[in-house]
Amino acid sequence: MIDWLCGRGKGFTEPVGGEPVEAYWSSGKVGMTGTSYNGTIPLAAATTGVEGLEVIIPVAPNTSYYHYYRSNGLVRHPGGYLGEDIDILYDFIHSGGNEETQAYCDCHVRDELMIANQDRATGDYNDFWQSRDYLHRVGGVKAAVLMAHAFNDWNVVPEHSIRIYQALKKNGVQTQLFMHQGGHGGPPPISMMNRWFTHYLYGEDNGVENDSKSWIVREGDERTNPTEYPEYPHPWAKDVVVYPVSGAPQKGGLQLTPIDEPSTETLVDNFSFSGEALAQAEYTEHRLIYATPELSEAVHLSGTPRVKLRIACDRPAANLSVWLVSLPWNTNKHSKITDNIITRGWADPQNIESMRESKPLVPGEFYDVEFDLQPDDQVIPKGQQIALMVFSSDRDYTLHPTPGTKLTLDLQQTQLTLPVVGGTMKFKPED
Repeated sequence: MIDWLCGRGKGFTEPVGGEPVEAYWSSGKVGMTGTSYNGTIPLAAATTGVEGLEVIIPVAPNTSYYHYYRSNGLVRHPGGYLGEDIDILYDFIHSGGNEETQAYCDCHVRDELMIANQDRATGDYNDFWQSRDYLHRVGGVKAAVLMAHAFNDWNVVPEHSIRIYQALKKNGVQTQLFMHQGGHGGPPPISMMNRWFTHYLYGEDNGVENDSKSWIVREGDERTNPTEYPEYPHPWAKDVVVYPVSGAPQKGGLQLTPIDEPSTETLVDNFSFSGEALAQAEYTEHRLIYATPELSEAVHLSGTPRVKLRIACDRPAANLSVWLVSLPWNTNKHSKITDNIITRGWADPQNIESMRESKPLVPGEFYDVEFDLQPDDQVIPKGQQIALMVFSSDRDYTLHPTPGTKLTLDLQQTQLTLPVVGGTMKFKPED
């Protein structure tokens, strides 16, 4: 299509045969945009380095099918699509063609290639998944790129765009980032998109290339009113490490210093309870939760939180889910997702040594499991508590094994790293 728009390719009035058609009206400068899978297409085109593609604005693009259906070795479904995998996505998006072509693709692409290599048994990374990760192809991008996504997109999670944005910056590509606080989809303001397209397609000298690198819609603001920042993550963000204090089966604490004495707590897996229910429960054996004291000042998180958990399991395998939440939970029916959910993450403890090879856990043996949660930029209001919730099966995202698996957490060897703008968190004195 781009070759045709630039006068290099041939076009016709019919899929087969038909009269030749020339894009006589095209300037030879092409821009692309779209949302979700249609946001993946502009990025895919740009990775080819095709001449004439000057600018793209991918919105919530799926940039890696492994990151869409897996997390750190764990089979993890996109929100709202429990049980789906790449073969089901194929059925939804394949372009069809005649019956002979459809039959060939169904047999050789879906059934032989995808189902044979997606590996839902282990969730391990492999060459099949690597070849479907556009991060490995961004070296070909020449077009200017405005990435757009949402921090609370639990369908195509935010790392899809953040990782591409960071790689493009490293490669010297003209790029900026627009992020809002909502869910899947949601393009930048029309005025912003217009500045990009008019500059790169029409040569309008509007200075867009010198604009701020990061545009983030703050909690409570309209998507059309983003706040400018010099970069993402915020340049003033510094790591603050917090450590859990025992409290199970109720709520434990999070403090700025490690505990002095060894301490362990145990949870029992049960997918019957949603993450939201577990976060609100006052007393339950199905999660471990640790909260800071009340914040005496608002805390601005900007970047990627990271957890290090020392865990033991009573079985050779287990799901591992982590949520970062804001407490007390806002139960008002008009509450926003940012009132409660900060970010999330998932991992398979069997993959601590390699993403490509699972190793069964030795029951009772402790392992260090360290992984990133999803990137975020959120202001937690004064008076709230930041809480780390550790549990096993996440009802809306992971597989549902038979309940009963026990995970034991070594609190003295567990920590949460938060990217805090300014590098400090201040708490109200506890009674």
